[in-house]
Amino acid sequence: MIKDITIGQYYPADSVIHRLDPRMKLAATFAYIISLFLFRSFSGYLAAAAAVLLVIRVSRVPFLYVIRGLKVVWFLMFFMMFFNIFFTTGNVIYWHWKFLTISDTGVRNALFMGLRLLFLVVGSSMMTFTTTPNQLTDGLERILAPLQKLHVPAHEIAMMMSIALRFIPILLEETDKIMKAQQARGADFDTGNVIRRAKALVPVLVPLFVSAFRRADDLAMAMEARCYHGGDGRTKMKPLHYTRRDAAAYLLLAGYLAAVIVVGRLVWI
Repeated sequence: MIKDITIGQYYPADSVIHRLDPRMKLAATFAYIISLFLFRSFSGYLAAAAAVLLVIRVSRVPFLYVIRGLKVVWFLMFFMMFFNIFFTTGNVIYWHWKFLTISDTGVRNALFMGLRLLFLVVGSSMMTFTTTPNQLTDGLERILAPLQKLHVPAHEIAMMMSIALRFIPILLEETDKIMKAQQARGADFDTGNVIRRAKALVPVLVPLFVSAFRRADDLAMAMEARCYHGGDGRTKMKPLHYTRRDAAAYLLLAGYLAAVIVVGRLVWI
């Protein structure tokens, strides 16, 4: 399961999506997530699926690599769909037993919630697959720069996000090492029911938290040793500049938003 977690990781490739400005990709991701909550019909989700499949194809990220990262959210998706199906009442009742009810509204809401979560994870993952942590940090800092007049610590927020993204693969690798070490000593993580497997993972959490705090302390000490005092007066080694492909991407994004508003809200399918 540890190897299937790809969320937050960068996939190196030479594509148009990789070369886009990180500010554009951040704006596109936020707009895509917001658009998922505008749909009132399945035709809107078809438009969202077509858009994300096009991005995956152009980005040259393997489709199986993207799908592999969804294994960790299947349980959450089915959990949400279960409660929507059996605890939502509607006009047409298909089945009823005590406090459990299956209705047309419950089935519709369950499908909408499942698709929404699925596309939300895939859309967010495509941003991290095609953008390095440094680029994400610079892009987020530039987007939040106007808020500095309101005393919002834009640089510190971007730095925390960059450190969090960098720690994801490190912690996954550390978790894998701890699990292999405990398996060599007789620990069993693969057999038994869900509760037994969850209990077996408890001994992994203690050394993992200790390792994470140790790495955080080492990082803070290293930053202080290099006289890091925040973003005041700091310059960029690679300044961000918009290009023609970014302008074309913004036009495509505007066209997508217009299409999903028309298709998703006006066509009731």
